Amino acid sequence: MKKLLFLFMAVLACNYVIAQQKVYCEIVGTQKFAKSQVTVGIDFGQEDAMRTNALGGVASRNKLVGDDGKPLSFNSMVDAMNYMGSLGWEFEQAYVVTMPGMGGGQNVYHWLLSKYIGENESGTNGFKTRGQYETETAPCMQ
Repeated sequence: MKKLLFLFMAVLACNYVIAQQKVYCEIVGTQKFAKSQVTVGIDFGQEDAMRTNALGGVASRNKLVGDDGKPLSFNSMVDAMNYMGSLGWEFEQAYVVTMPGMGGGQNVYHWLLSKYIGENESGTNGFKTRGQYETETAPCMQ
């Protein structure tokens, strides 16, 4: 009887397992001119993903912004990773690309992150990009 009860409970528990999917994003950081801070943008694989400006910087629509719509600044890429880590993202891989330019060029930091999300969850929970902010705050056209 105990075995049958255990088997029943195990089958019942299996019904409550939530399917999770592993998703990836890339954070791209560029250093601010004459400052030590970095500005970070996010690429989730969207169509206009990481278009860059003339200096290789992150396109403004993809920059992380605060509740006021102003770009978030981080002390370093590790600071940005700590922020993303607090939202459940895990580090996968990193590389640096040096864009030609004045003064020897600008380093553009690329960090690949991953996260498991549930069926009704979004990878963007906890932060927003400038594009998302503009969409949310745009006046409704009716």
